[in-house]
Amino acid sequence: MTSENQNKRKKRQGFTLVELMVVIVIIGLLATVVALNVLPSQDRAMVGKAKADISVLEQAIETYRLDNLNFPTDQQGLEALVSAPAGLAQPERYRQGGYVRRLPEDPWGNPYRYRRQSAHGQQFDVFSLGADGKEGGEGNDADLGNWQG
Repeated sequence: MTSENQNKRKKRQGFTLVELMVVIVIIGLLATVVALNVLPSQDRAMVGKAKADISVLEQAIETYRLDNLNFPTDQQGLEALVSAPAGLAQPERYRQGGYVRRLPEDPWGNPYRYRRQSAHGQQFDVFSLGADGKEGGEGNDADLGNWQG
């Protein structure tokens, strides 16, 4: 090989800075498009999971009431669904193994809440405080409960 051919080969072995920058910009644009399309789906999935959990807990509370002739008190809370609370009038009526295997956390890592005296015209409230963990809020921070359709 001549030295001229070797020089041409050496020049062609790498990428130029401009080529690398173009590739990085394209990857950045693709990542932005994907993020903008995926993140709202994740928020909807978290809300859907919370609604499904609330529905399961609501059914478990109703079954508890049918078996024990009363809803759990605020002091007993949702723990009454996992293990028999102290002071049951007829402890033999409590379902062996409880009404749920374990209490789920909401999608934001907080425990679900229970309130015997509903603030929304229901027999009881089961709810999540949303992403912010505080009462009220809008969007992802909005409370989700059994009073919603």
